[in-house]
Amino acid sequence: MVKAATSVPPAGVIEGYRQVAPLVDRDGDVAVVDSTGVYFQQLNDAVRRLIDAGVRDVRITGVNGQRYIGAGLRAPGVRISVEGTAGNDLAMFANGVSIEVNGNAQDGVGNTMSGGTVVVRGDAGDVLGYGMRGGKVFVRGDVGYRVGIHMKAYEKNVPVLVCGGKARDFFGEYMAGGMLVLLGMNARDGSQPIAGSFLGAGMHGGVIYVRGRVEPWQCGAEVGVVEVGEEHMAELRPVIQEYATAMGMDADEILSAPFVRISPMSHRPYAKLYASM
Repeated sequence: MVKAATSVPPAGVIEGYRQVAPLVDRDGDVAVVDSTGVYFQQLNDAVRRLIDAGVRDVRITGVNGQRYIGAGLRAPGVRISVEGTAGNDLAMFANGVSIEVNGNAQDGVGNTMSGGTVVVRGDAGDVLGYGMRGGKVFVRGDVGYRVGIHMKAYEKNVPVLVCGGKARDFFGEYMAGGMLVLLGMNARDGSQPIAGSFLGAGMHGGVIYVRGRVEPWQCGAEVGVVEVGEEHMAELRPVIQEYATAMGMDADEILSAPFVRISPMSHRPYAKLYASM
């Protein structure tokens, strides 16, 4: 007798993940968490319990799309390493924690992040750094659409996001502060332009640095583009040096090519649409 296939998952299984606590191997302030097949809630609950119990180095293995890793953590000095592909909203609302992903990351890395560092040693998805207002996000490879949207700075908190590959459309859209850097060096497809269309569209604060050239059709109507001079290298060079150290790259090689600097021409590009001047 052949049993009919059923779409009903086994008890305790959601979206293909098991709702069980992950296996944990702790040695002092270091813990290894096996997340293989574990639902994101149980995984993140386990990570929080370990940090509350004094663990400072959390190594998560077997990651396959679990979301919200590091979300909401306010834990300066804590390091989290991820083996696999991190799911959406990695480090969302995080402040102070250091996260390294040895793989790719999905959408929303650094969403509304206030501090700390995220290093992704592969590619990443869309809307990275959404509303980010502090800390650093470094990506080795390509990124998707609307990266850096609504980034903003406040007093000494200046977010920085560096992408080593290429970006899709709307890079830096509605950006209000901080620094975006696009290198175009580690891209999957060398035939594509370094950025898509609408680069800096609606931008009214902050700065974007692009290694190489951008054409007028790539840029939003609200920005101006200039060649980078020595007066701008004082803010760009230390960022590149930190990025190169994190990625094991040569900072001098990165800086050997010319950059362009993209900045807004107005802090209120759409003011006349909403109020008389």
